[in-house]
Amino acid sequence: MLRLTLGAAVLAAAFATTANAGHETFTPKSYDSLGKCLKAALTKHDGKVVKVEYKSEKKAGVYEFDIETPDGKAWDIECNAKTGKITEIEEEVKADDAKFTALAKVSEADAKATALAAHPGKVVEVEYELEPDGKASYEFDILEADGEEIKVEVDATTGKIVEVSYENYQIGQE
Repeated sequence: MLRLTLGAAVLAAAFATTANAGHETFTPKSYDSLGKCLKAALTKHDGKVVKVEYKSEKKAGVYEFDIETPDGKAWDIECNAKTGKITEIEEEVKADDAKFTALAKVSEADAKATALAAHPGKVVEVEYELEPDGKASYEFDILEADGEEIKVEVDATTGKIVEVSYENYQIGQE
């Protein structure tokens, strides 16, 4: 995974400004896939963009925006970089969230073991997500031996891997 420094700081500042002050006047250019996706994400859940990731998912470029809304909720909104269309919206919750725990039939330890068996490495982050279809999932960010970071999503009810993507870069808070 490539972590950008100076350029990332400038881009992160642009996100913060866009997300917090008058983003409705933000007009991306036709060639600006990031701008189109940012605008589309903010129309789904308005708030503060705290992180953006660019990842490769099923051979397609995808931007994932982590947005904190004024009501205190956290959302992961994915957008196809080529089309500018939103492809997925997940609510990020705490491990002890009542909705999440009611749905989770597989322990975090078992889900982690499944993810690491398929993609060996070190887990550097775990997210607990409520999917748009009402399911719950664990998302493990795994740092592989070659230095690449992979995201492995495991269904919290079935224990099966439901999504895998490679992170190309990240800007913002972990």
